[in-house]
Amino acid sequence: MAETNFVDYVRIHCQSGNGGSGSAHLRREKFVAKGGPDGGDGGRGGHIILVGNEQMWTLLHLKFRKHIKAGHGEPGGKQRSTGADGEDIYLEVPLGTVARDVETGEFLFEITKHGEEQILMKGGRGGLGNDHFKTSTHQTPRFAQPGEEGVEGWKILELKVLADVGLVGFPSAGKSTLLSVVSAAKPKIADYPFTTLVPNLGIVGHREQRSFVMADIPGIIEGAHEGRGLGLRFLRHIERNSMLLFMVPADSKDHLKEYKILLNELEKYNPELLDKQRFLTISKADMLDEELMTEISSELGDIPHLFFSAVSGFNIQQLKDRIWEILNS
Repeated sequence: MAETNFVDYVRIHCQSGNGGSGSAHLRREKFVAKGGPDGGDGGRGGHIILVGNEQMWTLLHLKFRKHIKAGHGEPGGKQRSTGADGEDIYLEVPLGTVARDVETGEFLFEITKHGEEQILMKGGRGGLGNDHFKTSTHQTPRFAQPGEEGVEGWKILELKVLADVGLVGFPSAGKSTLLSVVSAAKPKIADYPFTTLVPNLGIVGHREQRSFVMADIPGIIEGAHEGRGLGLRFLRHIERNSMLLFMVPADSKDHLKEYKILLNELEKYNPELLDKQRFLTISKADMLDEELMTEISSELGDIPHLFFSAVSGFNIQQLKDRIWEILNS
């Protein structure tokens, strides 16, 4: 995913269509002087609808399309003919797109299936024609119902990346390096924090032509659940991963503390994230000897973990085996 092309957050202004007004037409023919009401109903206003598309992976196409307006319904006609509905606007979005209201922050819905349709903005209802208002005592109503106005407002669309494995760690923990080694993905790699600003996906090949999808999530820092370091934008991508692979670098001053900080940030953001399968790894293990590995293992206690090095290839196959085992447990 090129960083310039990956967009996971947009604000769009939507306006659904007005409903058409009902007709107050009275039937008039050559030999029918007083035929009574025959006004038809107005058509409904156009909806704004989101449609899931599994071939899409970014919201880039909506980044510069800020104002979206649906068509208005046509008024009703004579002979009880109903006006045409306003034109619906269909917006294709990637799977994992969440819609929210800007003012309230309220969660509206999430698109999770290909071809799934959800109405983001409902069009106004068409007005009833005068035929609906006739009674035994009022047989010639000369009025009809006006159409209902559409609604308008700002909406937020957020994308949550879907992957089997999400890499979770502080900046510069080696997440991008691991992804570049085990897959064909080419994330940006450098020795300074926040090199990765958007998620990167890679397909990891395993034994016997098996594979799984790994996501390199931008680094988390302490206070991420409060928005520090763009934390809220990063954390939401973790929600749709089947398992979480925690990465603490070998040169960390306190491996256990760093792991607990990461767990705490996930819990503060969404406690349900701790229900996911998770596994701890110590990256950059080429910096360690046997004695240091034993010392770190005793520090971690009974927490299952694995040492590996993406640079030297140490334990890479064992890591993939363990991930596959957890995914299929």
